[in-house]
Amino acid sequence: MTTIKDIADLAGVSRGTVDRVLNHRGDVNPKTAAKVNEIAQALNYRPNKAGLALATQKKKYKIGVVLFSENNPFFDEVMEGVEQKFEELRSYGITLVTRRVEFDATEQLATIDELLEEGIHGLILAPYNDASIRAKIDELADAHIPVVTVNTDIDGSKRVAYVGSDYVQGGCMAAGLFALMTAGSVELGVVTGSAGVLCHSERVRGLEETLAASYPRIRIAGIVENHDDDIESYRVTRELLMQHPSIGALFFAAAGVYGGCRAVQESGLHPKIVTFDDVPTTLDMLKDGVISATISQQTSRQGSLSLDILFDCLTAGLTPEHEMNYVEHTIRIRENL
Repeated sequence: MTTIKDIADLAGVSRGTVDRVLNHRGDVNPKTAAKVNEIAQALNYRPNKAGLALATQKKKYKIGVVLFSENNPFFDEVMEGVEQKFEELRSYGITLVTRRVEFDATEQLATIDELLEEGIHGLILAPYNDASIRAKIDELADAHIPVVTVNTDIDGSKRVAYVGSDYVQGGCMAAGLFALMTAGSVELGVVTGSAGVLCHSERVRGLEETLAASYPRIRIAGIVENHDDDIESYRVTRELLMQHPSIGALFFAAAGVYGGCRAVQESGLHPKIVTFDDVPTTLDMLKDGVISATISQQTSRQGSLSLDILFDCLTAGLTPEHEMNYVEHTIRIRENL
């Protein structure tokens, strides 16, 4: 097992310097710190568990978690993953402060500021894709408060890592499924969450680009937003189907699946439907044959891995091995429930 002495010998510095770098205590020359961190990462250094527990209990790290919307079953499962990992790490003296916000940059900014007032040391964030949120993440990074983005990312920010699915690939997979399920010319309706959430807009982009390049017989008739709300999803899906009664396929790029599928059932139409995630109501619709296939993305794993990465970053000064930490997509149909 790699020790602080091993790192010190290779870096040509004292054990005290290595300790200060890895535990963020005192000032160290930036070049020296970078060298120590590089060696520690190359040697896969992991701190002594007993010593780490004692150090973190003294520090009392407080971690903030900001996810989207209450009563959103998808983010309920992400939060469950965070909380399960927290139970594993509780003995190290960390605490969690959790918040749920709507799809609104102003509300998300205010919530992050509230957590800063409470003295958080790190943040797990499902970011709204807005320049003000990007600037806030950079502000936190400059204040040595690391941010891990979960489920959806934000371009060009100083967050330390992203945990979630490759959402463009998810959209491409949906396009391929529609091509397998349909024949001839097809009108496709798209129900997404919000254009202000990168994972939603990028899934739609992946779908559009794949259809245009490989399956031009499938044409997008309309795109509507439901803000991950089942009631709004019911309304906008119903309106979409009334405006385009010849729709033969329907893609749900985010949550609100149950409400949208209820509108489909009432319409008397039978489009091929592809959704994301495997929350209980979606699986029920899949079992009943309303949904043709759903693309799962290891929801709970996203939450647990995010906290794992942030904990290592805070307590051991470890830079994540990967900036983009993708979970696996799996396709579920009625026959493999």
